[in-house]
Amino acid sequence: MSVKHTLAKYFSNHAETSDIHWNPSLQTHYYKTTKDKALSKLEELFGKTQNYAIQSISKEHGEISVYYKKTFIIVTVISVRPHQTAIDFSVTTETVLPVDFGNSSKVIEQLYNQLNKELTYIEKRNHI
Repeated sequence: MSVKHTLAKYFSNHAETSDIHWNPSLQTHYYKTTKDKALSKLEELFGKTQNYAIQSISKEHGEISVYYKKTFIIVTVISVRPHQTAIDFSVTTETVLPVDFGNSSKVIEQLYNQLNKELTYIEKRNHI
C-alpha cells in the first residue's frame, strides 16, 4: 500500500468496493448464490441487529440502503451468471470533519466477513 493509498484510506469519509481495487479487502466479492437469495440474506443480516436501519430495498435494481451508527451504506447485488453473484458496498461516514480514520473501510471488511460466513465465497480467480 502506497503512502497515497494509506492517506486516502484514513483521511476520507468514504470507501467503496470495485473489481480492481488497490486494497484486496475492498475488492468485489463473488458468491455462489442467486441475486434474490443474496438480497434475502443481506436483508436478514441487517435485520438481526438493531444497529442497522434499512432505509430502502430495490429488488429490481439489486440495491439496499442501510443506516448504521452515523454511517450510510449502499449495497449493490448483481447476478453475473447463474449462481454467481457480485456484492459491492459504498460506505460514507457522517462526520464533522471530512475524515473517518478508516471507519468506512472497516465497515466494509466486517460486512464481507459476515457474508463469507453466510454465503459460499468464490475466489476472484474462479470467475474471470
